[in-house]
Amino acid sequence: MSADDYREWLLSRRKMLTLLGAAGINMFTGCSSRGSGTREINGRMLSCIVTPQQTEGPYFVDERLHRADIRSDPSDDSIREGLPLALEIHVSSIDKTGCKPLAGAVVDIWHCDAQGVYSDVKDNSFNTVGKKFLRGYQVTDTNGNVRFMTIYPGWYPGRTPHIHFKIRTDPKYMRAHEFTSQFYFDDSITDHVYTTQPYAQRGPRAPRNEGDGIFRKGGDQLILTLIKNDTGYAGSFDVGLEIS
Repeated sequence: MSADDYREWLLSRRKMLTLLGAAGINMFTGCSSRGSGTREINGRMLSCIVTPQQTEGPYFVDERLHRADIRSDPSDDSIREGLPLALEIHVSSIDKTGCKPLAGAVVDIWHCDAQGVYSDVKDNSFNTVGKKFLRGYQVTDTNGNVRFMTIYPGWYPGRTPHIHFKIRTDPKYMRAHEFTSQFYFDDSITDHVYTTQPYAQRGPRAPRNEGDGIFRKGGDQLILTLIKNDTGYAGSFDVGLEIS
């Protein structure tokens, strides 16, 4: 993440925290029908609710790319075009006593580019084997946080725009935990983003959220809340994991 990107992220985060303080609630989406409530930890209100799990899909590759800015392709240093998206993920473990930040967890994210293409896979419509754009992982800090700089994802037939994520606890422990799910976007925001380049050149997208069979299995609980900034968007999500 460049210095300019980091400053932009800080400004967006301060704006979000100001809005949270004014509302007196956690505005970040991350809910489910299992469990409810919030808990204050280190001055921040955590959403103590279990996040729905969703399919990994066919495009996960364990690249082991430890980096925050995933827009570049290490194979040729090219940068994927698209509207910048600063993403902050807060990971908590939940049990019957409440929740607490989960430190030391590996958080992978991966998604397609503005043209609907994933890196390092062979598909019917593309072959990007050897490319590694829009993939990477970070390790949660003591507050359970990781931060990424990426782009707003594009779409491909059959799916609404989404970002895959996988969380793994330290395999050195006796009961290592793995959790996989997807983040989604409000349709109205996506409609606006897709009027801009390089997204607009693809034409109308399909489907929208409710037309996506995977989204219908809990996706309404996985929609990112985004804040517009000078260059793109900044968003955050509270992930709650049941780890026994």
